[in-house]
Amino acid sequence: MENAAGIGTVTTKMVEARARELARINGRGSKPTEADYQQAKRELTGESEIDPQEENVESLPESEGWDAVPGSTGRQAAESLGEDEDAEGRSESAQMFAEGISEAEHDQMLRAAEADEQND
Repeated sequence: MENAAGIGTVTTKMVEARARELARINGRGSKPTEADYQQAKRELTGESEIDPQEENVESLPESEGWDAVPGSTGRQAAESLGEDEDAEGRSESAQMFAEGISEAEHDQMLRAAEADEQND
């Protein structure tokens, strides 16, 4: 999202531009790494950042994903979230607020990186 409006279909040009921004923010000039491209794509498409071990577990067939310990009694399942809540239990307005803060931080980091480049 940009300024609370959807960005539409994510293009390779958008990913490239965001990867260059990430490289600038991280002090690498405008030479993005593969990690920058991957992060840019995740950010623009809304993919969650999943650690490799968790990704391996999620890629297993469901029949292999559960290996109960013999004699285990289990535990009470957590209450399910409301329709408008995210995984952290935040409401839609709290999610939008956090997203706005994140976008503002991004803009500040980008401006600071650009100012540093101009000063050099």
